[in-house]
Amino acid sequence: MSKAKELLELIKAPGILVMPGVYDGFSTRLVEKMGFKAASIGNSGLSESRLGWADVGIIGYDESVHASASLAACTNIPLQADADTGYGNAVNVHFTVKGYEKGGLAAVMIEDQVWPKRCGHMAGKQVISAEEGVEKIRAAVEARSDILIKARTDAFATHGVDEAIRRLNLYAEAGADFLVADALLTRDDIRTVAKNVTAPLVVNMGFGIRKRPTTELIPIHELEDMGVAVVTLPRLLTASAMKGMMNALEAFGVGLRERKLIEREDLLVSFEEINELMGFQTIAELQEKFVSSMPAVKH
Repeated sequence: MSKAKELLELIKAPGILVMPGVYDGFSTRLVEKMGFKAASIGNSGLSESRLGWADVGIIGYDESVHASASLAACTNIPLQADADTGYGNAVNVHFTVKGYEKGGLAAVMIEDQVWPKRCGHMAGKQVISAEEGVEKIRAAVEARSDILIKARTDAFATHGVDEAIRRLNLYAEAGADFLVADALLTRDDIRTVAKNVTAPLVVNMGFGIRKRPTTELIPIHELEDMGVAVVTLPRLLTASAMKGMMNALEAFGVGLRERKLIEREDLLVSFEEINELMGFQTIAELQEKFVSSMPAVKH
């Protein structure tokens, strides 16, 4: 079964599908190891971790598709990629979708912001017309052979809930497989959209275990009861990784300032844990099998 078909089955299966956001090899392998069935790649995480800049459209197609393909290659679970606005008009979307499909992604998200876009939870967003949004989704659907199309609207912030629902249904009619109205604010907003769209609804729950100024922090089981099919957590792992690095650097800094050795096993995984997670055993087995001129690797 292809990754796209596997993801579609997960979306349509009973119960809500939880897709943590991944952005590098550590996060991708950890999500699979922890038992999650699928994950989403956000360009926020890619832009922040790879380029060191906020999610305001600085990362482009080439950087995103290359990074996404690398992550898809290191995991067995299906991944959804983030193609922002498709990097141009509907013609650009055609080639964008083909690029992500060639890279082994199970799904790709196309949104209706103007370019340069910005994180859906930032102020100052603008959207293209609904008609142009439909053109992009139609182009995406016709370009794909075996990849799901996730259509996103950011119209809630600019035009309200009724327009967000109208656009999502237009995108579903154009062939989108699943939908997201980003940055809905309340339970009532989410419930209203879930009841009135014609394809499976995704909700972005951000940090997952910490509030944001925008969307309410809602338990996953409540989202399921509202009729939400999928929840994504694009900030859970990026924010926790940043916090972990801050804690480790602070502890190390204490040792520097106080001129003493600091050992904090509670803040770091071990060398062995890193190697185990990152597939060292597989590499060692391949080396022993094919590279006779090198000494056997100790596992």
